Amino acid sequence: MTESHIRSAGAGHHCNRMNRTKGFARAMKLAQRAKDKRGGNDKQPDGFDRSTPDALAQWLDGYLESLTVRNYAATTVEHRRYILILFLAWAAERDLTRGGQITRPVLETFQRWLWRYQKPNGQRLGWSTQREHLSSLKDWFRWLTRQNVLLANPASELELPRPEKRLPQEVLTVAEVNRLVTVPDVADPLGVRDRAMLELFYSCGLRRAELCRLELSSFHADRRTLHVRGKGNKDRVVPVGWRAVQWLERYLVEVRPRLCLDTRTQALFLTGYGGAFNPDVLSRMVSAWLARAGLRRKGCCHILRHTCATHMLENGADIRFIQQLLGHENLDTTAIYTQVSIKQLQEVHARCHPSARAEAEPPAVPEGPKGGDGAAVASGSIGSAV
Repeated sequence: MTESHIRSAGAGHHCNRMNRTKGFARAMKLAQRAKDKRGGNDKQPDGFDRSTPDALAQWLDGYLESLTVRNYAATTVEHRRYILILFLAWAAERDLTRGGQITRPVLETFQRWLWRYQKPNGQRLGWSTQREHLSSLKDWFRWLTRQNVLLANPASELELPRPEKRLPQEVLTVAEVNRLVTVPDVADPLGVRDRAMLELFYSCGLRRAELCRLELSSFHADRRTLHVRGKGNKDRVVPVGWRAVQWLERYLVEVRPRLCLDTRTQALFLTGYGGAFNPDVLSRMVSAWLARAGLRRKGCCHILRHTCATHMLENGADIRFIQQLLGHENLDTTAIYTQVSIKQLQEVHARCHPSARAEAEPPAVPEGPKGGDGAAVASGSIGSAV
């Protein structure tokens, strides 16, 4: 008997049991809260001075607006804002609030400060993060120069840190993936939703923001495909595995209609408030599931993306198909998985390296001289050498 038959046979009893569950009842209480009582990630005033015509904060607003006009993704614009706000805060502490005050030595001082900067958890910024901060800064000052706010670009000669080539280390085994996806309590409607999200992460190798942006029209059950909008608003169509399809269809039939508070809401996965997920909330949820599964790993949603790519490569998938699945613009980005997955290299090593074969004989250990005179000579030789 298939899972769909079991689900149909016990649908009435299952729904009654789901109505009594704690998680869904709590979600219904959250949905009744007024919007101003729900919390969230609303933007707060940054408090920077915008009173003068050449105020840096004022020109930051103009720069971000220009990115929007040039059709940059909203997430990209927000990320640039977050990065450049850090520079503005650093500059404001040193009374550097106008564009004309920023020189190359000032930017080099900021670069050294960025290298020493520690996050709230005490860790320093990685080299790639530092490059990202400085690259955004260079682009902003290039734009300021083109707008004739500055006569010369102080960031034009700023040298970026050398790039690193890091390999993803946190990859789960198939057994660990199976342990993780069974963590959500599927007797609870929210557990069904959470199981569907985990299955989709692993099956399609999605980024967390991509899953948050999925809409009802994104999923094609008859073709078992998913229409994904990736970085830079680039679309791609990816296949969905059978197991993920089963859980996604169950969520759409049994759970989503009860979470939806407005029929105009198009988001595929809904929170207890009836809206789309915030990527940071999704990260906290996956981190909690990993901990409950006993999997102490760094990161969260991206672990399943790395795991999806690695498992496909180990089972013989061509690197170009993995590139299409993950939505990588550059094949070099996908090529890191050929180094993470060393299964084929291990097989070649075991087959070709003389010391790796099971029948390889251990090297003979040379025997030392035996007897009185020989031992004395050897002893004397060692003593002389020492």
